[in-house]
Amino acid sequence: MQITFFLIPKAETVFLLERYTMRQALEKMEYHGYTAVPVVDDEGKYLYTITVSDFLWKLKNTPGLSCNDTEKIALTEIIKYTDIQAVNIDSKLQDLLHRAMEQNFIPVVDDYNTYIGIVRRREIIEYCLPFIVPDEADTETLDMDVPDLEEYDDEY
Repeated sequence: MQITFFLIPKAETVFLLERYTMRQALEKMEYHGYTAVPVVDDEGKYLYTITVSDFLWKLKNTPGLSCNDTEKIALTEIIKYTDIQAVNIDSKLQDLLHRAMEQNFIPVVDDYNTYIGIVRRREIIEYCLPFIVPDEADTETLDMDVPDLEEYDDEY
């Protein structure tokens, strides 16, 4: 299975430029409703992913920092507490699965480390779900009992 099957192209994703300020990044993330966004340089190379918690730690650890002051802080000044790893476009599905256990999305790069898009955990789960919880008609062909998940709904 090719990663390209799951890929959301760069043009359809939200990403930040490394030269943005903290305020620009926060405003873009708020507008789109994301808590983590890839950051690229001016040539489009993937650098890292910044998260809302990185901004919160910056606010907490910078006495006197107001929201207005965030327009003076470059993204490069913010410590990244979460290391969201990218995968190469030629990586295997297993690499995606391992990363998806820890990350909501996986940035994808080419051989030159150019950011080309993301793979969301959602698409991976949608692909794997029929293998994990097949339709009732398919359960007769399995050699194992598939629990009825609906009976657990009331417990939570």
